[in-house]
Amino acid sequence: MAKLRLSLRLFHLALVIAFGALLAGVVSLCERVARHDLMPLRQRLTRWFLARLGGALPFRVTVAGELPAQPMLWVANHVSWTDIPLLGALQPISFLSKAEVRAWPVAGWLAHKAGTLFIRRGSGDSNLIGQQIGRHLQQGHNLLIFPEGTTTDGLAVRTFHGRLLSSAIDSGVALQPVAIRYLRAGQLCPVAPFIGDDDMLSHLLRLLSSPAGEVEIRLLEPIPSAARSRNELARHSQAIIASALQADLPLGQAEAA
Repeated sequence: MAKLRLSLRLFHLALVIAFGALLAGVVSLCERVARHDLMPLRQRLTRWFLARLGGALPFRVTVAGELPAQPMLWVANHVSWTDIPLLGALQPISFLSKAEVRAWPVAGWLAHKAGTLFIRRGSGDSNLIGQQIGRHLQQGHNLLIFPEGTTTDGLAVRTFHGRLLSSAIDSGVALQPVAIRYLRAGQLCPVAPFIGDDDMLSHLLRLLSSPAGEVEIRLLEPIPSAARSRNELARHSQAIIASALQADLPLGQAEAA
């Protein structure tokens, strides 16, 4: 039964990815013909594709809170690569990702075509990325970043790095904090986190072989960026996301978090 479940899910996922590749190729061709960037179209199509990609993953998703009516810089805790399709299905949005993702087969190319911005950790290019984020926000496009800079096991929220939050201040846009939590039978899920020495293929097979889990996404109260420093924004957004993730956890896990 487990092998059949894995085979069916892999087939479903392969179909979604193949269609996404075709869609990305068509949009890329249209941009060449039109000779200008079609970012609004890319974001809408990316949202549509990520909703299908998330639907191919073994999760039951619940969303609490209101989607922002204005473009914002979204900030979220980071547990797994699956955060991206699940969050990206909520609203047209682009992502900031580590440069290594660009080299992933198929997924890296799709992320690039979807308008993802890539940053090399420790390379000193954060100023350049900050400028790109600023232009993105000023043009009225949503962008999501993971200020922890890495994934975690979901037990705790690591320190939020504030340097990229300057873009929200300079652009005059608010932060949209988001808390994402993976559960199984009311406990934090041990399968979903993509951490340590995990590689994409092994994690994907392990995930697709498992029974469906639950995902809670909480859209928290937006944080105005005016009259705040980037470090204040980082500390405040980290604190309210951490608080949201601890809510209703079993006592032992809440203490660990």
